Amino acid sequence: MFEEKLDALSQMMAEHMTTPFPPSFRGLDIEGQEMVLLDADAYGYASGVLKGPLNEQRRAGLMRLTAALEKVLPAIDDEYGAKYYTHVRDMAVLAAEIETLRDK
Repeated sequence: MFEEKLDALSQMMAEHMTTPFPPSFRGLDIEGQEMVLLDADAYGYASGVLKGPLNEQRRAGLMRLTAALEKVLPAIDDEYGAKYYTHVRDMAVLAAEIETLRDK
């Protein structure tokens, strides 16, 4: 199950890299969050999770990121942007799930 989740995260990251960033979200703040940074942070944390366990500081950052994504998603009124950031959130949530599995 753990390896399957790693494979799924890797696939999600590959899909993310081929999906165009929503142009209207460049420089956009929603709910006090800079959308480009949320995107970059999600990919960065997911990449770290694929490489191995995160340290406590990065793990806490991943948890803050998933909370931030949950906060901004309802405020996105652009259909493409909402779909894009739902994928970003799902990628971050899966990365967090993998980190939780490492504790067991």
